[in-house]
Amino acid sequence: MVRKPYKHRKKGAGRHVQLPEWLQASEAWATLKPGPRALYIELKRRFTGSNNGRIILSHRDAAKALNVSKDTVGAWFKELEARAFIRVTQGHHLGPSGIGQSSHWALEELPTDDMKTAPKRFMSWRQKQKPLSKIRTPRPKIYDNKGNLRVVKA
Repeated sequence: MVRKPYKHRKKGAGRHVQLPEWLQASEAWATLKPGPRALYIELKRRFTGSNNGRIILSHRDAAKALNVSKDTVGAWFKELEARAFIRVTQGHHLGPSGIGQSSHWALEELPTDDMKTAPKRFMSWRQKQKPLSKIRTPRPKIYDNKGNLRVVKA
């Protein structure tokens, strides 16, 4: 049997980042700004299928990958943590030889590498509502031709 000539080089479509529809439909994702969304996609790019809970991404590496300042990226990490999309499994620290080690992250939509189920806490996140103010429109003031205030009854 002869193989088709165009099939011998195909090895698959390559790696991709999948964002499920239910994640995108959540209120936490819908109200998220573009910067933290890009950071989440960068974190998900580093997920290999078996390293959830051990995803390594420092602020400097994230800033370089997203072409922004590392101070800007720090706020984006905090925003993703506040909305429960990610969590720190191991904080940043100095290693035994004095070399800094970056944080290890876990994506909350996927089960961790120790076979714990995905908590998906971002699905219950709700945006805080601002309280309604009691502003009333005042009655119109009507003056007569002498300049005296006249009250109009409705």
